[in-house]
Amino acid sequence: MLRIAVPNKGSLSGPASAMLHEAGYQQRKESKELVLVDPENEVEFFYLRPRDIAIYVSSGRLDIGITGRDLLLDSGANAEEILQLGFARSTFRYATKPGTAAGVGDFDGMTIATSYEGIVAKHLADNGIDASVVHLDGAVETAIELGVAQVIADVVETGTSLRNAGLEVIGEPILTSEAVVIRRAGIRAEEAEDPKVQQFLRRLQGVLVARSYVMMDYDCRVEHLEQAVALTPGLESPTISPLHHEGWVAVRSMVAAKEAQRIMDDLYELGARAILTTAIHACRL
Repeated sequence: MLRIAVPNKGSLSGPASAMLHEAGYQQRKESKELVLVDPENEVEFFYLRPRDIAIYVSSGRLDIGITGRDLLLDSGANAEEILQLGFARSTFRYATKPGTAAGVGDFDGMTIATSYEGIVAKHLADNGIDASVVHLDGAVETAIELGVAQVIADVVETGTSLRNAGLEVIGEPILTSEAVVIRRAGIRAEEAEDPKVQQFLRRLQGVLVARSYVMMDYDCRVEHLEQAVALTPGLESPTISPLHHEGWVAVRSMVAAKEAQRIMDDLYELGARAILTTAIHACRL
């Protein structure tokens, strides 16, 4: 069976399980379950701490896993990302009290508190900065107030918690992160093409496409067809069928979900009617 690591808690857990369910895999019903076997799909899921997943995958004990890019890089594990999943997006940045530093170049001799010391130590080294890094679990905003550090490095979403702590973001982002599928790095070519792994990736890619696109159907006058098709080119080309009334055709095409409303407006102005969109639940491209 294909052995897959899945986050057991945190912001990665729920969306990862939801995506796997949409991809047709069984998922656990109780949070206490640590292992779930899906015999129909020949997959065994292991629910692990997100921070540990890269270590297990790099050891070869598990074939692939779902974790965050930040956790993968921070672990230093011999693993690599092979598919971006588009959820749990975040930005990793430095923050400090106003007036302490203008940028990374001012960090020499300072102490930086973070939960991601691997990422921070590498970033400082890459920039030639001689600073100390102290590891703290959980929220690190209070480290400066308590005198543990002069700077913190943490995940920033809205920045509200930093502002509430009297801190400001400085410098460019250290990295941007999201959920990714990972595997052990440096595997042989034949291992990389494992049919079971490729099938798993195709299923997840199908979910990503299904979430990003809708199917659009509409009726259009023949003389306006070329303009309409320019608005809805589809992936290869749209499906066009003649209607009973002469001079009209029915068009079906996949369009990006975020652009669907604008395209519907443009089609209506062009004279298209009976414009419908439907969700796509699964696909293979």
